[in-house]
Amino acid sequence: MIPIILSGGSGTRLWPLSRKMYPKQFLSLLHDETMLQKTLSRLDGVDHASPIIVCNDEHRFIVAEQARQIGLENLSIILEPFGRNTAPAIAVAALRALTQAEDPLLLVLSADHEITDEAAFCASVKQAQPLAEAGKLITFGIVPTQAATGYGYIRRGTAVGQGFDVDEFVEKPDQATANSYLASGDYYWNSGMFMFRAQRYLAELEKFNPEMVANCRKASANMAEDIGFLRLDSDAFGACESDSIDYALMEKTALACVIPMDAGWSDIGSWSSLWEQGKKDDAGNSTHGDVIMTDTEGSFVHAESRLVTTVGVRDLVIVETQDAVLVADKSQAQEVKQIVERLKSENREEENFHRIVYRPWGSFDSVDEGEGYKVKRISVKPGARLSKQMHHHRAEHWVVVRGTARVFRNDEIFDLHENESVFIPLGATHYLENPGSEPLDIIEVQSGSYLGEDDIVRFEDFYGRVMPG
Repeated sequence: MIPIILSGGSGTRLWPLSRKMYPKQFLSLLHDETMLQKTLSRLDGVDHASPIIVCNDEHRFIVAEQARQIGLENLSIILEPFGRNTAPAIAVAALRALTQAEDPLLLVLSADHEITDEAAFCASVKQAQPLAEAGKLITFGIVPTQAATGYGYIRRGTAVGQGFDVDEFVEKPDQATANSYLASGDYYWNSGMFMFRAQRYLAELEKFNPEMVANCRKASANMAEDIGFLRLDSDAFGACESDSIDYALMEKTALACVIPMDAGWSDIGSWSSLWEQGKKDDAGNSTHGDVIMTDTEGSFVHAESRLVTTVGVRDLVIVETQDAVLVADKSQAQEVKQIVERLKSENREEENFHRIVYRPWGSFDSVDEGEGYKVKRISVKPGARLSKQMHHHRAEHWVVVRGTARVFRNDEIFDLHENESVFIPLGATHYLENPGSEPLDIIEVQSGSYLGEDDIVRFEDFYGRVMPG
């Protein structure tokens, strides 16, 4: 069995913690491990081969680093040049899996789900295997704990093996309909987790969307290896119709079966669901960070960088980060996506980036900026280096505060130590690297007429990047 981990989500309803360039699957929301790491580690309870991860091209170094941190290296990481929803993502993963084994079972999981009972999860996975091996397309249905209106539902039919035929997939219901679903006992929440043979998935998908499968085959056939990542052919994958596995296949096939799962599952789709999953005090408050409350009930308060205090409030979501604060009624937490749409329409950087931005070589924190200047704290991993580049509109001044920097400026090469500095004139070709075994921290002061991250002419990059930064 080969696990397929889908890590392409953007998690907009968990803004401002989750952002386009660092979405929720890479965050530690309920555990010390991130959601991606937790998804990978819970597989320890079942027999499986090395996982295949499908992710956004811009997230590739985050995925590889988080896998490395839990001891998983040399994974197959497939890079999507564009998001095309789950049906094409699973198809290219299935094609990759067929190069590794003869018609393997695939266990398809999302990277951003919470499961509290991992033993029950593993039991359901093992329960599904005989049906999947026999050619059924398995979806895992979550035994509902409440009449939720935020999930799609699956209506079970005739018993087959240790599961049931799927009678119907239904959209998110209104409250009265959800109440009737819960009372009947015949409905499960649609989890977005699946199991099937690779060839069976491709053959069934081809019945209903042959063009999608043809484009995925072409994108995979022309896939290129790029410093350990698998880069799909952009033109072929871009030609794929964007569609979910539910719409493209599971609602149409006669082979769909549902295996019940009662494992404390949540898709952590909103701040209210995170409040439900989190530990609470006697007043029903869930907190993180430096928080002081008085006369506060039923609230979720997350403080990331400073003290947050509340007085006399009920059922609020308050999330503080270094560059944004969200205050919302808990019952309206799903509507945070409207704020993200507003940020997008106004070209606000807060939609995409945190103040700390992660790069394959390390990270930078934009600590101050004003008219004609910007100040960053840059941290470079041991042995890492930035791209060889130049800027049309800005000059830079670097001050080393920790470690040793090897600086390349035009035709010069020299080392800088703590408390030493260098000036990089506008138009100079330059880069720096960390030759040491400890992190390198520098303060960078930019000055010029334009200080955007897209003012980079990159000549050479160790990480194969073509985008600015």
